Amino acid sequence: MQKFKFSKNLPKTAGVYAFSAKGGNNQGFLYIGKAANIKNRVKNHFNQPTYKDEMFLDKIKRIGYIKTESEIEALLLESELIKKYKPKYNTLWKDDKNYFYVAITKPGYVSLTHQPTRLGPFVDGKAIKKTLRILRKTFPYYTQKKHGKGLCSWCHLGLCPGPEPDLKKHKKNINNLKAVLKGKSQKVLKDLKKEMQTASKNHDFEKAGELRDKISSLEKVLHNSKIISNYLIPQAGVWNWLGKRVSKIEAYDISNIQGKLAAGSMVVFINGRPAKNLYRKFKIKITGKPNDTAMIKEVLKRRLKHKEWPLPDLFLIDGGKPQLSAAKEVVKNIPVIALAKRNNELFIDKKPILLKNMSREISNLILQIRDEAHRFAIAYHKKLREIDLGLKS
Repeated sequence: MQKFKFSKNLPKTAGVYAFSAKGGNNQGFLYIGKAANIKNRVKNHFNQPTYKDEMFLDKIKRIGYIKTESEIEALLLESELIKKYKPKYNTLWKDDKNYFYVAITKPGYVSLTHQPTRLGPFVDGKAIKKTLRILRKTFPYYTQKKHGKGLCSWCHLGLCPGPEPDLKKHKKNINNLKAVLKGKSQKVLKDLKKEMQTASKNHDFEKAGELRDKISSLEKVLHNSKIISNYLIPQAGVWNWLGKRVSKIEAYDISNIQGKLAAGSMVVFINGRPAKNLYRKFKIKITGKPNDTAMIKEVLKRRLKHKEWPLPDLFLIDGGKPQLSAAKEVVKNIPVIALAKRNNELFIDKKPILLKNMSREISNLILQIRDEAHRFAIAYHKKLREIDLGLKS
């Protein structure tokens, strides 16, 4: 495996970087990450640090890097290095449920899982999904456990081995896919070129042509594909305003009937996916007239008392300016935004941003998180009502 080069002059190329707490041969890695541009990504840790960065920035003694030919190679190398060195802060922030692994089972069925396998861990779920889709053009595989008797739509696109594959060729494709995912793409290319030369010498020009196309396809994938996204689509003002990577979002909603049996919900999304094991519900202790802002403040205060719950990169509150102001009185040093149901207006400061004017990906994600917080709050409020009426114990 390649070794880190430690230098103050970082390259502006794709690759993997590492923050080390020690000098000499004793690595003492704090954090390992990937980047499309190593220099810019490392700069961002220092210029716009998240609360997570601030946990280790003052401990950094050296910065190392390994250049790669492509962003895909950076993604795969990051996985291997995290597995090898187990950096303290990668491990601290990402338990096995949040890492992604690639599972390949007979007869070449490929899927993503959170259960540890030999292929992983991968930190960036979206990037590994895209990588698998790209690699499928070179090494066809199954995405369903049992293939029907006829040809599927993926077969017609050359992405699926079909109901009766050439077993020898299919096995080679799967083995090569595994090797690439383990960061051994150069060895795969070398072996394919050697096999092509042998086929050509044996005048098996059809096989040589197939191998030539496979080599060309893999080289194109490895050198040209753009798969790394260090930020959650920095556009439309919102994420630019945050100026930080947003991977973990907590959203809050309140459900009650005229202030009675009020319930608060906390839902958590990591990298755009719900982390249901981190959801929490709150039975509001405030009594009397309905007061959403006071209830929001109560829920956030109670949440922040739990030091054992890792903090998010962003708080999303259901409501408008009053709810946003109330939340900001409680939450310090972490960005807070609020989404008002009327016209789906997003509040960062005083002026709202219409969600419809943002990209579909961002607006859909925000709405999904808001709706999930609303659903969870209503479900708990309904349960409290049933208990109050004696329908449940």
